[in-house]
Amino acid sequence: MKNRSGPPLGGMIGMSVRRRGFWGSITPGHLLALTALVGIFVFVNTHPIRPHDFWWHLAVGREILQTGRIPTVDTFSYTRAGAPYPSYAMFWLADVLMYGLYALGGPALTVFAHSLLITSAYGLILWAAWEASGPRAAALGIVVAAALGLDDWNVRPQAFAFLAGALFLRGLAGLERSPRWLWIFPFGMALWVNTHGSFPLGLLLVGLTLVGKALEGGIPGGRGVSMRRFLVALGLTVLATGLNPRGFGVYAYSIMMARNPVIRALVPEWAPPGLDRHGLLFYAAAALVGLLLAIPPRRLSPHHLLIAGAFALLGLQTSRGVVWFGMVAAPILAARIQALWPERPGRTGIPALNGWFLGLLSGMALAALPWFKAWWPMPAAKAGLISAETPVAATAFLLQQRPPGPVFHALSFGSYLIWAAHPDYPVFVDTRLELYPMAIWEDYLAISAAAPGWEERLARYGVCLLMLSPQEQPALVEAVARSPRWKRLYQDDAASLWIRKEGACGGSFGIPDPLEGVRKTPTGVLRFPARS
Repeated sequence: MKNRSGPPLGGMIGMSVRRRGFWGSITPGHLLALTALVGIFVFVNTHPIRPHDFWWHLAVGREILQTGRIPTVDTFSYTRAGAPYPSYAMFWLADVLMYGLYALGGPALTVFAHSLLITSAYGLILWAAWEASGPRAAALGIVVAAALGLDDWNVRPQAFAFLAGALFLRGLAGLERSPRWLWIFPFGMALWVNTHGSFPLGLLLVGLTLVGKALEGGIPGGRGVSMRRFLVALGLTVLATGLNPRGFGVYAYSIMMARNPVIRALVPEWAPPGLDRHGLLFYAAAALVGLLLAIPPRRLSPHHLLIAGAFALLGLQTSRGVVWFGMVAAPILAARIQALWPERPGRTGIPALNGWFLGLLSGMALAALPWFKAWWPMPAAKAGLISAETPVAATAFLLQQRPPGPVFHALSFGSYLIWAAHPDYPVFVDTRLELYPMAIWEDYLAISAAAPGWEERLARYGVCLLMLSPQEQPALVEAVARSPRWKRLYQDDAASLWIRKEGACGGSFGIPDPLEGVRKTPTGVLRFPARS
């Protein structure tokens, strides 16, 4: 685009930079945008790996690389051993990549790579928002998107879906200017459909954009070309959904998962947003977007309105849609902010202060790297690379002492047990929620709540060993402590281990006194020694 009263806009910027130098050409808007991205990078780098999903995905990636094939049935539990589990084929690429990173560099490299993944996703969205507005408005849009998404940034395959979705948003914005962005759609969908089950959202984004372009009659000055580009993009995206182990049968899998009664009934992420912090942020952001869209001047294209409306409805239907609403809303918010509150051109900062501020941001990003995390004081919830709620020490004790199973455990412990204790201790349940029928979940919930008959339910499964979470199962911990049938073997802040006293488990489990490598506390509770 050219400036009609002078040289091309790009030439003006180049001359401006030459006159003021690089440091003088940086505006407050540039600094705000960079601060938003660095903030995301720092937040993710300082967030530990939580136990719920990560470890079983790692175990599956390990198995795929060791056997050369994607597993098809459950081998990790004793309650559903041998049952088909088609979801392995949905996550296989993410599982392999996650395991490869962990094998190469442990938790530190895993967290670092994850931070790059999340930051790259939001960086692509920032780029699209910047083109639609300017650096300041784009930064504000990305801050809103980050606030709606940060609860979903745990290390799990969904992070690959965020990158793929951001590629689609960047590609759709670029496609309005040039067909060279077409490559993004098959590439992004091939990544998406092999890492996470949310891939239909890519089809939704392209489809709504195409419908919006049809409603507005195409882009002025290039209607036929524009429509053809989006039609080609949709065709390439549809074809790319077949690039997975199931082929186009992946759609049947998606329908099956959407109808699964366990997921719909028991998974909080699938419920509509509540009135907690996450839900209130979503309602406030949706109201803000609606308000800004209603205020004149109204210059947004129909496809922006369709996308904003569809993803707002998705967010109202399920909490898992909130992060996606934030991502698609960022460029729309940025465009409206720029229209209502234009950024004045020519505003620059003081070169010395710009350099100092960029140096400060660089130092923050460097200091936040996971390899340096042990140097910094952190609240308990963010300390370490592996979260404190993970039963690392309790599992080590379990493998050292080898009490007889099977084991009943807290749901959040199942994933780590799959990774660290398989095949010695198969799990009762884990976060592969759709694997287990409702009857098993009813038993799990009743036992965990110490409902009447909880010991009889455990006996039906032949359970001899308990690994309990004081945070998730306080009523059961208290009931087991009062029961004369259980003996405590081990306890730390994350977990406690209990063995059934009578010999119904193939013989009593005698505990030598003292146990090698284990110290006794003054109360007689065995605790694993702290590791340096």
